[in-house]
Amino acid sequence: MKNKLVVFLIAAVGLLLLPLLAQHAGNFWVRMLDFALLYVLLALGLNIVVGYAGLLDLGYVAFYAVGAYMFGLLASPHLTDTFPAIKAMFPYGMHLPVWAVIPLGAALAGIAGMLLGAPTLKLRGDYLAIVTLGFGEIIRVFMNNLDRPVNITNGPKGLQQIDSIKIFGMDFGRSGELFGIEFSSVTKYYYLFLLLVVVSVIICHRLETSRIGRAWMAIREDEIAAKAMGINTRNMKLLAFGMGATFGGVSGVMFATFQNFVSPESFSLQESVMIVAMVVLGGIGHIPGVVLGAVLLAALPEALRWVAGELDLQRVTDGRIDAAILRQLLIALAMIAIMLLRPRGLWPSPEHGKAAPQPVKA
Repeated sequence: MKNKLVVFLIAAVGLLLLPLLAQHAGNFWVRMLDFALLYVLLALGLNIVVGYAGLLDLGYVAFYAVGAYMFGLLASPHLTDTFPAIKAMFPYGMHLPVWAVIPLGAALAGIAGMLLGAPTLKLRGDYLAIVTLGFGEIIRVFMNNLDRPVNITNGPKGLQQIDSIKIFGMDFGRSGELFGIEFSSVTKYYYLFLLLVVVSVIICHRLETSRIGRAWMAIREDEIAAKAMGINTRNMKLLAFGMGATFGGVSGVMFATFQNFVSPESFSLQESVMIVAMVVLGGIGHIPGVVLGAVLLAALPEALRWVAGELDLQRVTDGRIDAAILRQLLIALAMIAIMLLRPRGLWPSPEHGKAAPQPVKA
């Protein structure tokens, strides 16, 4: 117990000091850490659906989009500029506080998750994956086309001038100074995202060890046996979709305020596949593994982007090698190598997929 406490304290100090050290090398590295934490939030939410309940969801990015566009519409001048009635009601714009925005984003995404789960309750495996994939693409296409006849989402142009988060008068969109230490805006967002990740990890751990978590795992292992034991599989599946979606909604809110801009291009199918890969690569159903997989797959592309820029591959190879294509190739090769060497993930759950016990020899 003491050893675990020491490890936790060392990890906590390291996480608190990491952005302060990284910002000396440039805000690029802190920004990379911010996006890694956002993907950790997304992966933890998808892990509830895929890892705990065993429901393959390839449209998870839709809930990410719902949260981002919800905040974008409420925290940008788009609605007041487009609709005179809203302008008359809110002459200075709708600037909701963070305490209202985060629960609202979570609730809206949770409702969207249950709406997705309702028609898919009898589907399994590939069929469930295809339906959820279609749902994710439908949301993206809607966001891309809801600019006429009434301009709601501003279409492919996206929503701009989105407010930054303000807590206790502190604007996260501006640099500040505390105890003689300068904190850039990306560093401030790092600590906000880190707090949300810690809260999410606690929630996921409590869910995993609760009766609801055990019911989800029973459905994952054998749905017929779980139903025979009295588990309401219908309600449990809906709850898994809804709970998982809430994490996506909160992540979307944070993404919108961090970028100050959202557009449909940020919520493509590739994003959904990447989030699923984070869960599978790290270790399905295991929180530390999911966090590890999300951090690696979120940071690796950005690190390779920096390497390609430093090497200036376009100039060295006379344009024969595109840095973006090479980066994707290296990521794919790394994922293939890891899954061949560690088929259960980098840090798999000790229970999930455990082999049967061997008989004891006399």
